Amino acid sequence: MRSSPPSPPLPVDLAEARQVAVEAAEAAGALLRAGTGGPVEARPKGDGGDVVTELDTAAEELILGRLRAAYPGHRIIAEESGVLAGAAGANGSSADLVWLVDPLDGTNNVAIGMPVYAVGLALCARAVPVLGVVHDPVSGRTWSAVRGEGAVGPEGSPLTLADRPRPGREKNPVLAWTQGHQVKADDPVAFALRSALEMRCSRMLQLWAPLVAWVMLARGDIDGIAGYLPEIVDLPPGALLAAEAGVELRRLDGRPYELDIDRPPSELGFVAARPELLGRLLETTGTVLGNVGEDGRVRLAW
Repeated sequence: MRSSPPSPPLPVDLAEARQVAVEAAEAAGALLRAGTGGPVEARPKGDGGDVVTELDTAAEELILGRLRAAYPGHRIIAEESGVLAGAAGANGSSADLVWLVDPLDGTNNVAIGMPVYAVGLALCARAVPVLGVVHDPVSGRTWSAVRGEGAVGPEGSPLTLADRPRPGREKNPVLAWTQGHQVKADDPVAFALRSALEMRCSRMLQLWAPLVAWVMLARGDIDGIAGYLPEIVDLPPGALLAAEAGVELRRLDGRPYELDIDRPPSELGFVAARPELLGRLLETTGTVLGNVGEDGRVRLAW
């Protein structure tokens, strides 16, 4: 996946939708920033080690209210509320348009007082992301992208990797790793992929907030991200932003990457990197995957 041709005509003005999404994300960010000034009580969410707080639900309600007011006919998939149908017969109703909402990406960080988190929204048409917005409440900055029209940062400044060359980083890149909540601690493929990549980079970041890593990659602060069984709600905003900034994406086995929210997590694993680094990372991930046995174990000599 890379910067793509403009989207075909859609029953929505993407410039207006971007403004609605940016304002919703920034309003949610202000709520989160105010709420993280003191202790935050977290409760378990599922059995994968994930947690949820009142801030998650409050920020999500705020965003949903704004999206519903602007686009009552659009479907929404939200981190805490799940799938929400659009109002039947509403103005602008379209079964092909769906919003993805992650009101607080990095809840585990917030729960332990670590200020690394973000708000993410994406609009998908026929399951393909056409608009992505990421807001960092800590810095108050926002980044957004429209499919085929590039990415922009704070105050509308163009966001492109060409403005942030990193000579010499091909051999010692800084990478980030992300995996879905369903991945168990003893997953042999996740362990092998992460270990192999870490051996070939200067630093491997595990931020517990993928959207923050995507912004860092799009800005050129880090050089690549690998994702294994990623979460679908927080993937599209960051991936579209990075692709429109010049990042290249491939599947873990090197095949072309198509970000389609209807695909299962097993088909959404990825390597995203600066173009000059992509081949080296794919050689590593391809070697790991090529040594996975029928029992799911990885047979490699380290």
